[in-house]
Amino acid sequence: MQLNKVSVDDINVKGKKVLVRVDFNVPLKEGVITNDNRITAALPTIKKLIADGGKVILCSHLGKPKNGPEDKFSLAPVAVRLSELLGQDVVFANDDEVVGENAKKAVAEMKDGDVVLLQNTRFRKEETKNLEPFSEELASLAEVFVMDAFGSAHRAHCSTAGVTDHIKDTAVGYLMQKEIDFLGNAVENPVRPFVAILGGAKVADKLNVISNLLEKCDTLIIGGGMAYTFLKAQGKEVGKSEVGKSLVDDTKIDYCKDMIKKAEELGKQLLLPVDTTIAASFPDPIDAPIEVQNVDVDAIPADMEGLDIGTKTQELFAEAVKNAKTVVWNGPMGVFENPTLAAGTIAVAKALAETDATTIIGGGDSAAAVIQLGFADKMSHISTGGGASLEYLEGKTLPGIAVIADK
Repeated sequence: MQLNKVSVDDINVKGKKVLVRVDFNVPLKEGVITNDNRITAALPTIKKLIADGGKVILCSHLGKPKNGPEDKFSLAPVAVRLSELLGQDVVFANDDEVVGENAKKAVAEMKDGDVVLLQNTRFRKEETKNLEPFSEELASLAEVFVMDAFGSAHRAHCSTAGVTDHIKDTAVGYLMQKEIDFLGNAVENPVRPFVAILGGAKVADKLNVISNLLEKCDTLIIGGGMAYTFLKAQGKEVGKSEVGKSLVDDTKIDYCKDMIKKAEELGKQLLLPVDTTIAASFPDPIDAPIEVQNVDVDAIPADMEGLDIGTKTQELFAEAVKNAKTVVWNGPMGVFENPTLAAGTIAVAKALAETDATTIIGGGDSAAAVIQLGFADKMSHISTGGGASLEYLEGKTLPGIAVIADK
């Protein structure tokens, strides 16, 4: 699965209208952007297209508008911030139907190097259903399509996939290229030893990922809430689980047994926690002070529950990544939002920061944890897509990548 896609470096856009699918799904509070990471991440591709004399038409979704257009999901604040970051005017085409009179007029008046931002693509109900008419309307604005929204690449929508039925010149942007290079190569063509670390609450979310990574990696480390189902599969007493937050999935015990067996048959090392940090109940609120103790995994009292990996496990996992050459990590080791229960996640982040390996953080909660805990600059790559990076690690083909032309 060595992906060799046409990139923005391979195309000539001078004088051409280029539709770029970006990920401007930024957090907003009362119309103010609270974090503009996703906008800054798109700048290299946008600047490259401007410098090459393209007419840059940007499109993105924002949030989940339920019934068509809603003011609170307008991309207007993004246009303002983008203008500041680029140091040039970005024309915001405010049409509830996305490709309306404003958009058509703005595009018709573009000069080389100009930038237009379309309204939220999800203002059109057709977008998420990938319906032909809207794909055609989007495509009618441009001669070239550039996909640079990895976080949406696992969805076949009009603006991520459908539009390519009508525009034959396609390419990936720098952000997509980086995701493909790191995530794709890590899984398909890793420098070994290759260690994969999986955490997070539920085994059910990661069934295919566990199975696929066992085939690819040399060592698979399992922490977080999902570890307790594996421990139970080994016949250990795992204490109580909160009602409704049950971290032991009794329906997946057999699956976990199969995976333990699969690891043995493939000669792979499967590492599970040897001790755990326990408390009487889940912290409420999540960051509330909490009394904890550290016990071995076969000594969890029935009325206590495990909320983080223990100190011996932290050392075990850190030791396992020391000599790795490639490490992929998806999912925290415990309830990292709580300072007392963040120790396991911090220990793993620290171990990754200190290794010489290529370290890849697979989006979602692990990305949030690494950024929040201050280790972001020590990682080789932090994926911008939660669901997309998970599906990639499962070995799935992502529609938003598949539709782009190969070199």
